[in-house]
Amino acid sequence: MTTAPDTDPPLLTLHAAVVLLGALFAGFVAGGLSYLGGVPVPLAVLAGLTVAGGAVQGLRGLIR
Repeated sequence: MTTAPDTDPPLLTLHAAVVLLGALFAGFVAGGLSYLGGVPVPLAVLAGLTVAGGAVQGLRGLIR
């Protein structure tokens, strides 16, 4: 008895996973440094989200 090969495409490609992980790391670093610099927590989170959003575009262009 033979089984059919799994033909489902992956949920995320390797490229997308690397870009999103890099952006997440950059956002955490920026938010953490902002917080350690004396910025209130909500503004540090906003800074981290802003950097993460920009990093997605930048890393996508660099890796391609």
